[in-house]
Amino acid sequence: MIKKIFIIIIVVILILVSDYFFMINNSVNKNNQEVKFIITKGEGVKQISKNLDQANLIRSNVFFDFYVWLKGSQTNFKAGEYVLRQNMNLKEIISELTGNKALSKEKIIKIIEGWDINDINNYLNKNSFFVDNNFNSLAKTKISKGQFKTPKPDFLNKAPESADLEGFLFPDTYRLFQDATTEDLIIKMLNNFDKKLTTQMRQDIVQQNKTIYQIVTMASIIEREVRTVDDMQTVSGLFWNRIKNGQALQSCATLAYILGEKKTQYSLEDTKVDSLYNTYQNQGLPPGPIANPGLNAIKAAIYPKYTDYNYFLSRPDTGETIFSKSYEEHNRNKAKYLK
Repeated sequence: MIKKIFIIIIVVILILVSDYFFMINNSVNKNNQEVKFIITKGEGVKQISKNLDQANLIRSNVFFDFYVWLKGSQTNFKAGEYVLRQNMNLKEIISELTGNKALSKEKIIKIIEGWDINDINNYLNKNSFFVDNNFNSLAKTKISKGQFKTPKPDFLNKAPESADLEGFLFPDTYRLFQDATTEDLIIKMLNNFDKKLTTQMRQDIVQQNKTIYQIVTMASIIEREVRTVDDMQTVSGLFWNRIKNGQALQSCATLAYILGEKKTQYSLEDTKVDSLYNTYQNQGLPPGPIANPGLNAIKAAIYPKYTDYNYFLSRPDTGETIFSKSYEEHNRNKAKYLK
């Protein structure tokens, strides 16, 4: 009888130990969704674990309490607002809540649509966001040679070996902890791009016999040419038609990229600058993106609006896009608006 009781106790202990390790090493689910979680000043471990359990962020508040007691971390929780993910396990959650990572400790970084790598780098350095200051070198490292903490996203697989991350650093507002590195920012931007480019969009790109790299290259030009969604779609159709008809794109945005200067009108000499990115001298798309486009420009590149327009210009005074069907009409518009 005593032997049976002993065996039962051993089995129960083994089950509890197994459950304990399962609970602390496995998340509630695999969803990467972010959840705001608040620790109010003065809250103890039991209240925190109860709140986590109610938020469906941990599997058991009992095991949470035991783990904290075992690690001696009862007094290390910091009051504040946190962003947790549903796929974090118990150990990761505790690390987050005891690691001085409340939102008040974050830095907010806003990347604008149409910025290129140099623009982003200048913005980061000007605001002293990072101690390492190596964003430029990391972002301009060839995709084929880049080494990051996370695996290379699938959407980069068909990019040319000579390509860098220009075009894929998705413009958005990012929150990073004060001790984050430029690599952390780049990974967030790439993950954001991956999330924004839906399965349907990827399928539609393949059906058009295009690559993501070609779409992003076109989108980067569109982003720097016009402002509104409707204009982006129309310009996209105009540019894809030019490529289909064997015409040069003749994009002023690519001249601005080469010369590092945006002008109301570019001279004949400007249009003859020797560069593979010069779409006045070379047919088709340039070798790669000239900036990092936003979602509207990417969608416009995938879903163009085809019209009878063959030319366009932007009014310097209002930014309005003026379209024309013939070269003669375009010249009249240039004389009228580009004085």
